[in-house]
Amino acid sequence: MGLVLGLSAGLAPGPLLTLVVSETLRCNVGAGIRVALAPLISDLPIIFVSVGILSTMSDFKAVLGGISLVGGGVVFRMGFKGLMTRALVIDPEVSTKNALVKGVLVNVLSPHPYLFWISVGAPVFHRAMAVHMAAAAAFVASFYLLLVGSKVGLALVVGRSRAVIKGRAYVYTMRGLGLALCILALVLVKDGLTLLGIL
Repeated sequence: MGLVLGLSAGLAPGPLLTLVVSETLRCNVGAGIRVALAPLISDLPIIFVSVGILSTMSDFKAVLGGISLVGGGVVFRMGFKGLMTRALVIDPEVSTKNALVKGVLVNVLSPHPYLFWISVGAPVFHRAMAVHMAAAAAFVASFYLLLVGSKVGLALVVGRSRAVIKGRAYVYTMRGLGLALCILALVLVKDGLTLLGIL
């Protein structure tokens, strides 16, 4: 789950991905990589707050079930957007100064990490903790490995070939990941219904 969510989030069109591509095209690969590393800095407090809030509610299956249903909706929305991918539009007005700082600001000011960790990440983390601490650590590690790694990889590819970002490979990759996310959303909905005692 961490691998699928991380890769999908890493390649999904959004402000941070646009910034990665813009900095790479307008400055250099190093600038794009610095932007790609932003979630490693900006997401840490978001994770602690989300997991902390849910830890006080971990005994309430109805709350976790409701959150899982919302998470399924969020993941399905991400998947649907992936299925509708046509091409990535790059904003030419993005400044090239202080790439890492801008990446952190873009990520902190975006609703996506908050929505993800409150509705999807934290509930999955808690379920993984119920299995073993190593399972929770593996979820977070695999998620960020592919979230950041895919953006770094994209910066490297864009740095070598400007045409790749507009090619069919990107569109087909995003549509495939979108389908995977839609299936994953159904799993989250099933988990939510089970926790609510409906299934």
